[in-house]
Amino acid sequence: LKFGTLRLMFAQKLIGLDIGTTSVKAAVIDTNGAIHARFSESYPSSRTGTNLVEQNPDDWLGLLNRALNSFIDHEVVGIGICSQVNTHVFLGVDERPLFPAITWQDIRAKNEAQDLNSQVSDEEKIKWWGSPMPIDASHALSRMSWMKKMHGEIWNKTRKVMLPKDYCILKLTGTASTDPLSNIGLVDNKFNYISELFDLVPDARQLMAPIIGVSDIAGYVSDGPFSGTPVISGTMDAWSGILGAGGAERNSSVYLSGTSEIMGISSAKIIPTPGAIVFPEVEEIRLHAAPTQHGGDAKLWFSSVFDLEMNQIAEMVSKKQRSNATPLFLPQLNGERSPHWDPTLRGAFLGVSRQTERVDFARAVYEGVAFAAKQAFEVTKKSSDVSSDLVYCGGGGFRSNEWNQIRSNVLGLPLKIIKSTEPGVMGAVTMAAKGVGIFPNLEKASKQLVQFDEQCDPDPRHTEQLLKIFEIYSDAISQTAEIGRRLNSLET
Repeated sequence: LKFGTLRLMFAQKLIGLDIGTTSVKAAVIDTNGAIHARFSESYPSSRTGTNLVEQNPDDWLGLLNRALNSFIDHEVVGIGICSQVNTHVFLGVDERPLFPAITWQDIRAKNEAQDLNSQVSDEEKIKWWGSPMPIDASHALSRMSWMKKMHGEIWNKTRKVMLPKDYCILKLTGTASTDPLSNIGLVDNKFNYISELFDLVPDARQLMAPIIGVSDIAGYVSDGPFSGTPVISGTMDAWSGILGAGGAERNSSVYLSGTSEIMGISSAKIIPTPGAIVFPEVEEIRLHAAPTQHGGDAKLWFSSVFDLEMNQIAEMVSKKQRSNATPLFLPQLNGERSPHWDPTLRGAFLGVSRQTERVDFARAVYEGVAFAAKQAFEVTKKSSDVSSDLVYCGGGGFRSNEWNQIRSNVLGLPLKIIKSTEPGVMGAVTMAAKGVGIFPNLEKASKQLVQFDEQCDPDPRHTEQLLKIFEIYSDAISQTAEIGRRLNSLET
């Protein structure tokens, strides 16, 4: 009791920031895991073509500063930050953007990616990354190759290519840096840029920022209410979110639900598996991950097409169970990442009948996203050689009890959901707490900070049926892939 009281008396506060795909999320969190203040505000993406998804980097900075200003009444000892990747901003000599930020959902560089990928063997990829991970349309070198070919005048003026968190840290502190995990696909397992890879795009290497550790101090806030406060490098939102949802625990399985669905397993063992991403080991934490392209984004699309509020979808689904009228939904609205890594895949509703109603479409969207996550989960289990019996969960997608139950039924596993709805923010605080010396390592920081709430158990009445539908789902993607490629060839 005395130790617990002492801990509470001397709890220190930190700020966690997450520059996400659709919003900036932030919180003031103390070293006991208590949340003292929150901030969340969204910004737009521009979709001016089938393959184009862009953002304005000034939107990130504007909301980041608003978040910090909303926390001025709190005394903090450090700031942690994570962000979406692979989203790239091309900066000129004045460190201002020369072009809208090209987001991770953008697949304009798919042809350049295919060309680069064909020049690298699976053996080389396994040597560098531990898996035959493809060079896809969101890869930094694919983007650079596209920019060089399509906008030579901008390429010639480019002095840095940065990720959102690194751009924000540069503006906060005046110091340019990045971390190795955010640059997966560009660095090897020893955290070095891969010279043979950069040779494929001449002049690209000189545009990259120096690499520092995820819990290293990147710089100090140069002005404003938190002037002098250390800013910790942090990393990508996926890795940060997995950490913030309990992924520091050895052999733990994590499911993140946000704009996309991300499955992660912590395991020292590596079995090279197509479709999986294996991150370099950091402080004895080696994460295997499999990100999909669409999660909450599919729900957002559905809500906009049918003119529904997000909470209305959950209410509809809660009132009607699956029936013969429920179609099968393929959520590949703009290609797919793991396990297919195919930008030409397209979504579909299959099995629509005259009896199918709007609520049936809504349930199909929930199920289709869960099926995509299950496919990705199977890849991470194989890559990590871990068979899970419990999944830690976090992210905005887990606010819906109806969706949680569907996911648990599809996976056939209990889901343990974190109290903090924003695992990326919690992960950023975890890295910051270690970075400023409060905890000796990330595992101990995570155990102290991450707290769990409710648990959702699978309903045996539905798991067997959904397993059969999942098998149909897997076949349907294979059968419709050629249709997607043919439709993609007609896009302008």
